[in-house]
Amino acid sequence: MKESITAEGQVLFVDKPLRWISFDVVKKLKYTLNIKKIGHAGTLDPLATGLLILCTGKKTKAIEGYQNMGKEYEGTLVLGQTTPSYDLETEPSAAVDISFITEDDIQQIATTFIGNIEQTPPIYSAVKVDGKRAYEHARKGDKIKLKSRIVHISAFEILAVNLPEVKFRIACSKGTYVRTIVHDFGQKLGVGAYMSQLRRTKIGTYSVVNAQTIEELSA
Repeated sequence: MKESITAEGQVLFVDKPLRWISFDVVKKLKYTLNIKKIGHAGTLDPLATGLLILCTGKKTKAIEGYQNMGKEYEGTLVLGQTTPSYDLETEPSAAVDISFITEDDIQQIATTFIGNIEQTPPIYSAVKVDGKRAYEHARKGDKIKLKSRIVHISAFEILAVNLPEVKFRIACSKGTYVRTIVHDFGQKLGVGAYMSQLRRTKIGTYSVVNAQTIEELSA
């Protein structure tokens, strides 16, 4: 397998584990498989798992094409609390009353996100501001302002409601921050929300079902 990877290059479909950053996966496979040229086609946050596409050798020319593909995720949000990072990288606030929230309310709010929407990336994100990643500014307590962007949501399905947790599936365009969707979802309900779990299940037509673990690829 190593010979085929180093010669013409390959496209690798990896199931990224929890708490690994995307570059950790690149670095691990680069040295384990002795690959000179390798890159990933779309970052996953450390607290997200799921499909990560890596290209090696001559196949790195295809990275942009994979990056432009739509993405699908399944995740869990928690209503009634917020965090500065919109996920569990930072501590949740004190819980507020959500007893008046109904499943119909949740289903109705989900429909308002379908189509082209404007969103602002989380301050705890990899967006560059003045030459630094936004999360670097955030961890130092710097005050920064991030520009909003237009993204497209083609599906936002509520899979299960077990308050305060809500499980969902979302299909979206590249560059969409699902954490921001979750944050804005909580704001629309008037109780706040943060994302407790996220898994990327698809990139274009490629599914995480066909992905391999780092251990399987390394072997």
